[in-house]
Amino acid sequence: MLKHSIRLMLIAALAFVLLGCDLMSSDDHEDEAHADVAALQEQLASKDSQIAQLQAQISAQPAAATSRLETVMARGRLVCASRTDVPGYGFLDSSGRNIGFDIDLCRAVAAAIFGNGDAVEVIPISAAERGPTIQSGDVDMLARTVTWTTTRDSQWGNYTVVTFYDGQGFMVRKDKNIDSALKLGGTSVCVTSGTTTELNLADYFRQNSMELEAVVFENTAAVVSAYEQGRCDAFTNDRSQLAALRSGLQNPDDHVVLPETISEEPLTTVVPHGDDQWLDLVKTVLYVLINAEAFGVTMANVDQMVNHENIQIRRMLGTEGEFGQSDLGLKKTFAVDVLKAVGNYGEVYERYLGTEGLGLPRGINELWTKGGLIYAPPLR
Repeated sequence: MLKHSIRLMLIAALAFVLLGCDLMSSDDHEDEAHADVAALQEQLASKDSQIAQLQAQISAQPAAATSRLETVMARGRLVCASRTDVPGYGFLDSSGRNIGFDIDLCRAVAAAIFGNGDAVEVIPISAAERGPTIQSGDVDMLARTVTWTTTRDSQWGNYTVVTFYDGQGFMVRKDKNIDSALKLGGTSVCVTSGTTTELNLADYFRQNSMELEAVVFENTAAVVSAYEQGRCDAFTNDRSQLAALRSGLQNPDDHVVLPETISEEPLTTVVPHGDDQWLDLVKTVLYVLINAEAFGVTMANVDQMVNHENIQIRRMLGTEGEFGQSDLGLKKTFAVDVLKAVGNYGEVYERYLGTEGLGLPRGINELWTKGGLIYAPPLR
């Protein structure tokens, strides 16, 4: 199209010059017109060469980027950044398999796309690597006890759905005889760098006019090791993680989590900026987990529930109507695959954080119908 347009313009100019030749009577003017014609013909040949070069350059450029979903499907697996170092959230079992609450969120998304929760590659990263990792777009999602903050939302990626409401606390040795965080002034506190935990720690001590000696390490394992070796008087993290990490200490009963909760820490998964369909897909998978618990659909009974008398259950499981599956690029019955792979939200919680795992009470992480904050939009 470009080449054709330029040629038409030059040919029109050539025709105009030739027409001028017919109207001229002077020999000098005729010679001048013929010279102009020759010049235009030379320009036309030059433009043909330039256009050919331009078309070759355009052809050599890579094709336009595909959507995140297309990239994931072509790869054959979901790439999820997470962790292997905290019981309950992301850790290695006795067989070396990476499991946990956050890991199952990744597996749920993989099951929605591929019908197989194991079609996922988990990339272990440190706390400080979370932002750069999701910003790079090299991973499809981030599920690593990530607190949702306004700065992170604008800089890191798109946050999805709050899957755990947490808050920051402190752990100390019982023999320190410290029964309140307000008595930590002048002590040393171990903390992980590159986290909201580090900022909250500084804010809390400054707000309460207490002297602080922060002992900072890049990863949680180093923090726990330093605390257990007595290199700091206290250790701060989200309260759920304190409970998890306390269980792994040599003598857990020698340590106590102080009663104060000094921050709000809504934890959720993050996806890269720039692809609304992918954001909506991950959010909807998490909505399915929460709605399934509310409807009583479990890993064990999902096959029987596909023909349930409740219209909303049938819609969720894909046997009646739609709730946007085709717009997301998912098959109509993807929720069945998700629930077979990981179960509903309550099952995931109990398996890793509740009675079968860390023993954390649901509390505000109960469904909203039971007085908690866990809530999802209706699937319709």
